[in-house]
Amino acid sequence: MTEIIQKKLSDSPAMRWTALILLATAMLFAYIFVDILSPLMDLLQIQRGWDPEAFGHYAGSEPFLNVFVFFLVFAGIILDKMGVRFTAILSGSVMVLGGAINYFAVTAAFETSGVKTFMDGILNLPASWWNVTPWYAGMPASAKLAAIGFMIFGCGSEMAGITVSRGIVKWFTGHEMALAMGIEMAIARVGVAIVMLLAPILAHMNPVSVSRPVAAALFLLCVGLILFITYGFMDKRLDAQGAKEEKDDPFKVKDIGKILSLKMFWIVALLCVLYYSAIFPFQKYAINMLQCNLHFSAEQASHVFFVFPLGAAAITPFLGNFLDRKGKGASMMIIGAILMIACHLTFAFIVPATQSVVITLAAIIILGISFSLVPAAMWPSVPKLIDNKLLGSAYALIFWIQNIGLYAFPMIIGSVLKKVNPGVSDPLQYNYTVPMCIFAFLGVLALFLGIALKALDKQKGYGLEEPNIKN
Repeated sequence: MTEIIQKKLSDSPAMRWTALILLATAMLFAYIFVDILSPLMDLLQIQRGWDPEAFGHYAGSEPFLNVFVFFLVFAGIILDKMGVRFTAILSGSVMVLGGAINYFAVTAAFETSGVKTFMDGILNLPASWWNVTPWYAGMPASAKLAAIGFMIFGCGSEMAGITVSRGIVKWFTGHEMALAMGIEMAIARVGVAIVMLLAPILAHMNPVSVSRPVAAALFLLCVGLILFITYGFMDKRLDAQGAKEEKDDPFKVKDIGKILSLKMFWIVALLCVLYYSAIFPFQKYAINMLQCNLHFSAEQASHVFFVFPLGAAAITPFLGNFLDRKGKGASMMIIGAILMIACHLTFAFIVPATQSVVITLAAIIILGISFSLVPAAMWPSVPKLIDNKLLGSAYALIFWIQNIGLYAFPMIIGSVLKKVNPGVSDPLQYNYTVPMCIFAFLGVLALFLGIALKALDKQKGYGLEEPNIKN
């Protein structure tokens, strides 16, 4: 008698890749919204009165609740308790809510509404050293409300990020999981390139409107929610066939002391926050920096910068394969930090002096290579440095520390940019030398940590320079 083997939905290549397309596309739309206003800093100042300080406080607001309310930990608990299907739809709904608030804040309708009057009267916090919130006295009402919407969106996007990863594991365990993870990451980075190209084009259509790109991005968030709901039906069918989710190691308060006592944890966590703080906040200001240094329009600057995320997306799989087969993880982190320092110093001194598009493009491409080198080497190195029993909690703490930098440095750069350009009201006339030097300095600190990591690896034999695939 022929034995009939019952296959699960995830055993069908068509069905599991359809699930990946649904999840990855929803995350693509989330990444588009994250940076939708980044290429429009000049227009925000002209149409809504956001100076660099206001823009920086808005840009840093996204991870605010993840840093100060530990929402990322709560998101992990929700995911563990409720599963991928529920958490995906919840995260999509939260992103749409935050995105809608963000959109209303930058519309012309807000400027004549009672909400503006209300926002003018609240959140006028002293801009002193103890004020760790995104709001301060004198901040435009539209920027205050946009920051509220952005931080709500940030809760949804962080929740979606960990949910999508869990969903990929659920559907691709025993199949092409590494490839699926790599494709999802590449698609996400393409989202940044899309934003850099299309946001200025949409904004400068007649009539010029800073809110039009946000409306388009909000529409995509709504589509993303529909994709999450569609995925939910597939996920329900898979559960009915007896599929079980792989649970991440939960965040444990008792593990915090053990992790914080590890020298290697601090080296990796600080390397992570320093490096990412010189990349993602830089993306917020990159278009305006190119406008000021090259005397380009936003559209021209976006055409130059979009090679950065595309290059990073293209080269990351090759670097991951090299790391798997040849190793040299610590060396890759050191090289990545050196390249980043060189690029930011180029933006600080050489590009303004020469106004060379060729030099600018070269620096952007090399920065993309750096952005591929460090993450590709850093994240697979963590399991080699931290005991497996503490790994889940260690990752949670690293992400939390990383979010501190992503929260603080957009605000720091915005405040510094305003301070070193006293009396400058034209958003196309800012001098970016000092902000770029700050980013370069972060790279120098990351370089020292990379060198220390390689030295400790040589001393203790963690295997950072060894390949992940053992013959």
